[in-house]
Amino acid sequence: MIFIIIAIIAAIFGFGGIAGAATSIANLFFIFIVLFVLSLLFGKKR
Repeated sequence: MIFIIIAIIAAIFGFGGIAGAATSIANLFFIFIVLFVLSLLFGKKR
């Protein structure tokens, strides 16, 4: 969530590289959260 806010602020001020890096970090973070939740759900079924 913090990286999305940083990306929006950086995009407003025109820092393209920082905005791109923050959005890619945020995307990776959300992917890992989804994988973590899925592993918790499937781990409980065993």
